[in-house]
Amino acid sequence: MYLGIDLGTSAVKTVLVDGAQRVIASESRPLPTASPQPGYFEQDSAHWVEATFATLDALKATHAGALAAVEGIGLSGQMHGATLLDASSRPLRPCILWNDGRSAAECRVLERRWPALRATTGNKAMPGFTAPKLLWIATHEPEIFAATKLVLLPKAYLRLVLSGEAIEDVSDASGSLWLDAARRDWSDAALAATGLSRDQMPRLVEGCAPATTLRGELARRWGMSKPPVIAGGAGDNPAGAIGIGAIQPGTAFLSLGTSGALLAPTSTIAANPDRAVHTFCHAIPAMWIQAGAILSAASCLAWIARLFGATEAELLAPFGTRPQAPSPVSFLPYLAGERTPHDDPVVRGLLDGLSHGTDRGPIVQAVLEGVAFALADCRDALADAGIAIAEADAIGGGSRSRFWLSVLANVLNVPIHRFAGGETGAAFGAARLGRLAVTGEAIAAVCTRPQRVETFEPDAGLVDAYAERLPAWRVLYRPRH
Repeated sequence: MYLGIDLGTSAVKTVLVDGAQRVIASESRPLPTASPQPGYFEQDSAHWVEATFATLDALKATHAGALAAVEGIGLSGQMHGATLLDASSRPLRPCILWNDGRSAAECRVLERRWPALRATTGNKAMPGFTAPKLLWIATHEPEIFAATKLVLLPKAYLRLVLSGEAIEDVSDASGSLWLDAARRDWSDAALAATGLSRDQMPRLVEGCAPATTLRGELARRWGMSKPPVIAGGAGDNPAGAIGIGAIQPGTAFLSLGTSGALLAPTSTIAANPDRAVHTFCHAIPAMWIQAGAILSAASCLAWIARLFGATEAELLAPFGTRPQAPSPVSFLPYLAGERTPHDDPVVRGLLDGLSHGTDRGPIVQAVLEGVAFALADCRDALADAGIAIAEADAIGGGSRSRFWLSVLANVLNVPIHRFAGGETGAAFGAARLGRLAVTGEAIAAVCTRPQRVETFEPDAGLVDAYAERLPAWRVLYRPRH
């Protein structure tokens, strides 16, 4: 048996997977997010631990025998968050999250201070990444910066609680701007540019490698026969890739979670930092992932549902499975700023084309289409790096909507495939990494592609209609700085 624990932004999801790669059980617990100022997003790391322990306690109550047989644990997690610990490994402040936009000025400082940043990391400095957050802390909370003895990404903090060791995998670390992406090791120059050193960083491992073991007292709490091995794990999107078997060049996938991304595994780095394409190490050795990332995806649907006082299912029910035509309303999904291709933390969302006759339906459809158009921007930025997307698999909570996947197929003009259980892709991928860390099996033998349950093909008429709308949608973007 193997456990996959995904520390997301909105929830912790834990899955229990057997040797035949069947999900035996799953549990989820929600996570609150604080926004102390507009554009600021933080979480209390104590909530991550509480939610994780609650999922495991629940699994013990319902599947004690299976939980007792767990041999390996894999962790996946939201990327880029800055968790600062003191000399006693206590958090000094809430974690600054991936979608926090406060450090835009520090990004400019970092690029001036370290001119080799883009060539070394494969990325440009953006507020979502971890390193600029530390420069912000040094400027605005100098006493916190001075007391910081260890900087961990969210899932590494969870691993510290579970095992007592500070360890990170290279996929998550590559979203920090402190990693030399080609060497898959910390860059001393990067750390020095933010006033840090290796002594304040966790030990690095590959995602499928054994990293540590569960604390004995926690293994006893959950009735495990022996402390399971904990794998290196992965950032949420690399873990999602492992979950759907996207481990070779030529594959691509869409992630429709709180944020969104269009991602492609590569055997060499194909960076395009000038257009805000992200370069990450994959969770398996000698592979990388190039990604176009948007800050708001399924969270846009949650926002409009809250605005209308309805559930997401109620909003989607009238649409059926495919659009008849583009909505007359347009939506920019920049509710928390944007990454690819704009790198604009202060831009905000927009509804355009409203009239006295506009009702709920066109607005909801426009929200879904706006996210799809933003992902078309990601597609084009990847194409500029030589990565052509011919088809894509969909994962994340948004992949449950057949209508949305049909919209995406027509906007992107590629087939979009859906899996059963695609919304648990990152947790399932983490479980696979936990298994690899225990068994040492061939990666390709474990990271197989799950069966696709449905494919959404582009319709020529809709493809043309959306292609005609895309330039007008792009014109709506106006930088605010």
